[in-house]
Amino acid sequence: MTRLSVVLLLVVATALVLRWRRPAWYWMTLGVVLATLRVLVRYASVMDACGLTVPPARWRLALSRMTDRPAPEARAPRILRLRPTRTGLVLRLKLRPGQDAFDVSAATDRLRHSFGMYGVTAREIRSGVIELWMTGYDVLRRVQMPAKIDRAPMRVPVALREDGSVHYRDYRAVPHGLTLGATESGKSVYQRNLVAGLAAQDVALVGIDCKQGVELFPLARRFSALADDQGTALELLEALVSHMESVYQLVREQQHISVNVPDAEIAADIWDLAEDLRPPPVVVLVDEVAELALFASREEEKRRDRIITALVRLAQLGRAAGIYLEICGQRFGSELGKGITMLRAQLTGRTAHRVNDETSANMAFGDISPDAVLAAIQIPTDAPGIAVAGDSTGGWSRIRAPHTSLRAAVNLCNKYADRTPDVPALAPFRPVVTSSTSGALTLNKASAATA
Repeated sequence: MTRLSVVLLLVVATALVLRWRRPAWYWMTLGVVLATLRVLVRYASVMDACGLTVPPARWRLALSRMTDRPAPEARAPRILRLRPTRTGLVLRLKLRPGQDAFDVSAATDRLRHSFGMYGVTAREIRSGVIELWMTGYDVLRRVQMPAKIDRAPMRVPVALREDGSVHYRDYRAVPHGLTLGATESGKSVYQRNLVAGLAAQDVALVGIDCKQGVELFPLARRFSALADDQGTALELLEALVSHMESVYQLVREQQHISVNVPDAEIAADIWDLAEDLRPPPVVVLVDEVAELALFASREEEKRRDRIITALVRLAQLGRAAGIYLEICGQRFGSELGKGITMLRAQLTGRTAHRVNDETSANMAFGDISPDAVLAAIQIPTDAPGIAVAGDSTGGWSRIRAPHTSLRAAVNLCNKYADRTPDVPALAPFRPVVTSSTSGALTLNKASAATA
């Protein structure tokens, strides 16, 4: 065996091992080159086989007949740009006259097989211009967030999409969200990523965890208010409603609308106020919404109605006051009582992890996209963290949050504990962290007298 044969054998063996154990390394070293050549060589024949070509123009047919030349072939969309990424390829196409973006979207699965890629999704950039995002390997199997992330106030990178792009939770664009998921589906890890991303920002975190606080109370150092039972949750939500009304009074005082005031200086929400006057935005995380809606007695029913009413008011009116809701639960259906579907209608952002029944998926995406419902109920049990994220526009995608342990989230909350804002209306619910004689941490709600 010659030396060249040995070298080639080692290269092939190394490539196979990398593709099996480290698909990201394989893609960056060898896979991107092979995929680029495969796309460029097969492009014309693949587009023709997938029905994404148009007949030649009449003048070209007439010219070929006049010059006695062969008839021109059908035309495929023109390639504007082919850009490699850390997870795949981005192919920008200019559609021919008569072609539609829906035709390309409907053919993505055939394009995936023809080009030998792991996944293909289509996005319309503008009229007549389409981008095909092709992934070279399963980016959701082992989530690795990119080193460079576009960070902005109230915008948190929480997961990776199946096309390799980052999924952001942008509260200013999508104020309120609903997250569903069965037990061990990855819902808690998704919530930890939210808290970890918001911890470094100037935002007040408010938590309602009716599972005796086992999920959110370890992160108490970064929370401005916490509640661990229905009674305290009611008081906290009504305090938030009062805070919302006071913020609106502040905005009214600072409007000063007159003929001489430019349109850009008219205040309509807290983001239009001067920075020294602006109250901190508030993100309310409800860990299990069903615990707030269930009741077993007449008194509990009255309390439940007041809780749901407060949540609906915050969802309808809280955005301009800088109050954003993040509702989580295993189930979220009409069986939870009156007001639940009204609350759901205000939750624009929808995220569904693995659910136990189709009804839960319908509550998340039934009014958005039937395809998203089908994708949600097909999430396997051995893939915790994989979810389907969508919004009221009808768009959706599969995502997976990077695994963040509770210890890592606690460390981040402790690191940024000094950034916890003091909101006077929430002071009675501020968790007090004290050390017991055994060295463990005990958490107590601050009393109203000491607030």
